[in-house]
This record gives sequence, structure tokens and C-alpha cells, in this order.
Amino acid sequence: MAALAIVALTSCEKVSPIGVLVSGTAVEDRVKMSSLFYKQYLDEFVMAGVKGDYTFIVGGDSHLTTDPGRMDEMLAIGLENEDTFYAHLGDIADTKPEYYIRLDSLIQVAKKRYVAKYFDTDDDKTYYPKGAVHDSDEAMTFQEITFPFFPVVGNHDITHNGWALWSNIFHSSFYEFPVHIINSNGETVAFDRFIFLDSASGTLGQEQIDLIEEGVLDGKGDNKYRHTFVFSHTNIFRPSSWQFASTFPREETFFLLNQFKKWNVDIAFCGHVHAWDERQFEGVTYLTLDSMSEANSPNPGDYLVRVHVNADGTITWEKVHMSYTKKK
Repeated sequence: MAALAIVALTSCEKVSPIGVLVSGTAVEDRVKMSSLFYKQYLDEFVMAGVKGDYTFIVGGDSHLTTDPGRMDEMLAIGLENEDTFYAHLGDIADTKPEYYIRLDSLIQVAKKRYVAKYFDTDDDKTYYPKGAVHDSDEAMTFQEITFPFFPVVGNHDITHNGWALWSNIFHSSFYEFPVHIINSNGETVAFDRFIFLDSASGTLGQEQIDLIEEGVLDGKGDNKYRHTFVFSHTNIFRPSSWQFASTFPREETFFLLNQFKKWNVDIAFCGHVHAWDERQFEGVTYLTLDSMSEANSPNPGDYLVRVHVNADGTITWEKVHMSYTKKK
């Protein structure tokens, strides 16, 4: 997957009333490129099956610049806790090439730590999940191992033609993946699904709405989903009177609220406004997270959320503390 609200834009380079240069890569084009990649490389969005309870961790608005400390801390927290995956709600870095180079390097280091924890290798070329028989069909190269970090794109990620930087690392801003729930016999007995939307322009755009209505994010075949979680950068609800309200057009807000009900969403995660908010609407829990950026949130605080998905079908969540402070 900002301190300023974003105005919905659909054409070439423009300066919004709030003074932020917004990329000419409109949401329609981003979604077309993203859905093409998603359809061609579905194996990029495959998660291993889980037995029993599992957890995942969510953060957002890291606005990485020269100091990647908070992002590194989030990935380290997730690895230490053995979270199944890490989700990010957008505005991952401010849009300069050097910041994305630093981000890419950070993710590669985190992937090496992840691979060292969960995989064995004899020659640093072929890797096997811990406990797997070597020379089995579970063999993978380092490149074939999916590092379970899944972001949405944010409005700061597309300013100054930042989409080229963001998409070079993460490829798709519009996708979903299932987590297979496996019983003691290794059989899949249920699926949980995770849906990532492109709301960086403050609008879904017609292309994304059409794809949703066509069922592109509805999985394959007769999958029966136990739980559904949605991730969006742009917030839907206003945390307080002095925070920005959603910039979705009114019709799109109603569309999303109805779609979340159709999807039977358990929790929808949002960012963008750098302010915590928790509320229920028509059976859906909406959590808007504060910024985890050390620039916006300089003091240690509870800027992450960890979700516990339990084997008995219940869901709980908790805030997770971050300790990193900016180097002096």
C-alpha cells in the first residue's frame, strides 16, 4: 500500500489547491497496470497454509526518508512475533528516488532475515522450508520465496511521478490473496481473504469499480471465506472534527460500504489522516491507524495493530508499541 488530504485527479500533471504536485498516472491507469500484473502473476500473491491460530501486523504512513528506523522496526517486530504477514496502508515513503532505493534495500535485508528464519539451504542457491526433505519438490530459489510484506499505495506514493518508483518494487496496487486454513491432515478446510484497494487518488475510479463488480477480487471457484479483511489508504470515516473526512466521492463511499457488507468484511483498515479511529458500521469494524513515521510521531507509541485470527473462528486485535526514535 498523509498529513495532507488529496484531491481526486484524473489527468496530467496538476497542482492541487493544497500545493502538492500530483502524478499524471491516474487511478484508471494504475489499476489497469496493476490488474494486468495481478492476473499474470497470481503466484506472487500466494500465502502458505496455516494450522490453528495465526496473526498478521498492520502499519501505515511511514513516510520513509533518510531514516528507515520505524519501517525496520515494524519488519523486525513482525519477524520476532512470527506474524504470518505484514500489511502497510500506504504513504510508505516520500517520493524521491533515493528514499525508494533505501526502502528497497531495507526490504531485501528484511527478506534475508525472514528466509534465514524459515528456510534451510545447502548452497545459498536452493532453499527448503524448515523441516522439509531436501531435494524435494518444495525446493525454491531465493527469488521464488515470497516475502510476506503487502502494501497499498498512498497519495504521497504517487506524487512527483512516484508511481514509477512504488510500482517498480511492489508492482500491483490492487490485489487480493487467500490464506488457506489447513487441518491436521493437511487438507484445506477454509479460506481467509485479504483485499488491497487502490485509493491513493481519493477515488476508486471506474476501472476498479468495474473489476470489483466483475468479481476480480472474489477468489476462484467455490472458495468459502471464513473471514475477509480490507486494506485502503484513504480513510472512510472522519476520526474527529479537525481531521480530514474521506475524499471518496459520495457515491463511491456508499458503494464501498455496500461492497464491504457484500464481502462480509470483518475489519477494514485505513490510514491517510494520521489519527487513530475505531468504529463499527453495519457489522464491519473500521480501524484508522495513526502514522508510524518518526517524523509525524516522534515519540514511542502504539502505532501498529496486530490481528489474532483464532482457530475457533474468533478475531481479536491489539495495538503494538513502537520504540524507535529519530537519531540525533
